[in-house]
Amino acid sequence: MKKNHERDINPVTRSDYPDPDVIRVGDTYYMISTTMHFMPGGVILRSYDLINWEIASYIFDSLDDSPAERLELESTNYAGGMWAGSLRYHEGMFYAVFVSHFSEKTYLFTAKDVCDKWEKHTMEGFFHDPSLLFDDDGRKYIVYGNTQIYVTELNDDLSAPKKGGLHRIIINDETERVLGYEGSHIYKINGKYYLFLINWPKDEYTRRTQSCFVSDSLEGEFKGKVVLKDDRGFFNQGVAQGGIVDTPRGKWYAMMFQDSGAVGRMPILCPVTFKDDFPVFGIDGRIPEDFEVASSRPYYRYEPLNTSDDFIKVDSAEDDYSQIRKQWQWNHVPDRNLFSLRPEGGLTIKTGKLCSNLTHAPNTLTQRMIFPKCEAEVTVDASMLKNGDRAGICALQGCYGYLAITKESGAYYLIKVVRELKSEPNKIGAAGDFLPGNVVEKIRLKDSKVTLCLKANFEELTDKVDFYYLKDNKFVKVGDSHQLKYRLDHFTGARFGLFVYATEEIGGEATFTKFIYRS
Repeated sequence: MKKNHERDINPVTRSDYPDPDVIRVGDTYYMISTTMHFMPGGVILRSYDLINWEIASYIFDSLDDSPAERLELESTNYAGGMWAGSLRYHEGMFYAVFVSHFSEKTYLFTAKDVCDKWEKHTMEGFFHDPSLLFDDDGRKYIVYGNTQIYVTELNDDLSAPKKGGLHRIIINDETERVLGYEGSHIYKINGKYYLFLINWPKDEYTRRTQSCFVSDSLEGEFKGKVVLKDDRGFFNQGVAQGGIVDTPRGKWYAMMFQDSGAVGRMPILCPVTFKDDFPVFGIDGRIPEDFEVASSRPYYRYEPLNTSDDFIKVDSAEDDYSQIRKQWQWNHVPDRNLFSLRPEGGLTIKTGKLCSNLTHAPNTLTQRMIFPKCEAEVTVDASMLKNGDRAGICALQGCYGYLAITKESGAYYLIKVVRELKSEPNKIGAAGDFLPGNVVEKIRLKDSKVTLCLKANFEELTDKVDFYYLKDNKFVKVGDSHQLKYRLDHFTGARFGLFVYATEEIGGEATFTKFIYRS
């Protein structure tokens, strides 16, 4: 059966790419995913078979250039930034629409090619989990909302609702629920309007479900039901929130996500058929483990979604920001004056402000972790640290853990620091953490240059990380395993992060070389 791929289909990326929206242009599939506070933001993935994906581009480097985006003073943008985008292609133009719950704005970006520079616009109104619809008659709509789902007609340039245009509630969730209908994805197929929504009812399962509602008209009644209530046998974590896309040969598939513990929310692919003009997901209400998916370019070689890196500056004419590989994202907008790449290899990060803990450290460079297990190692040259500085590798999440070199009274130490979130509210916007974290291990070092290693295990919701350092050509474990947990304070999966931050005085720096990623 596995003719066009070499591994199990699901989860598709094995990493945190939530809220997927997939379109097809010719023989190419494009997927947008939520990137929250990470920069550059608004990732666009590309595929020719819906199974293998690579990073094509990002939509923006910064949304509003706000202090929170830049981690200035005590501001942060955790769980803010870009949420649940809608991606569409219409008359030679790509459109991406999404909201930021921190700025309370709706953003519209346009480009003629996904790899070109995207032009930024804002839309009048706030459209939660939006979905754009370009209708056959030239009219334009946006569908959005939570619990109450609205359709609103837009003016020709999409800048605002059309005066006197259609505006109505099309779905009103009156069921007993954990989460009301949201995550809108609307399409017009063969003259009918199909609206896909996520819902989390209180029933015998109490898990996320995917529903579909159909109508002959946007002014008419939408009728539908749950089309998927499957957790793939994974701890009652329901697969939901996403849309459908057709292949050049006329087959249909749905791309949704599944909560998977601390690694985040991963895209799940499901075959879709139609019976009596209504979509049928999977087989007997379940997503099959394997199914046939054809590739439009079967010999295409994809760039990996994660990468090792020597941090070599290749082009002296380009700024260093543009030479960072696309698999990396910064935790918030970086200060481009405080990092550099070296022609011989190496990423140097300088400190520019005092920080209370890791979550306030500017210029932390991150990559998504991979399910079910992954590890990374990096060599850190800390010889230019100031007293109180910390430089190392972390598992970035609200309950982070890290292994770092620090300098105290001219001497170098290896410290393991963890942040356990036990009583803090698990809600969006609750990421104002100013506590220093707990130093649970401290080792005197003979040298200021050390190779560090972080291993992560997400198998069966283990969600633990272990730290090691190279001593006498052998990796030595430092302390006990640290427990990670997916929470709404950051609203993202755990990531590897390379960081430097100051606690006493600014101006220190550290250099990272030989980053090796394994999965």
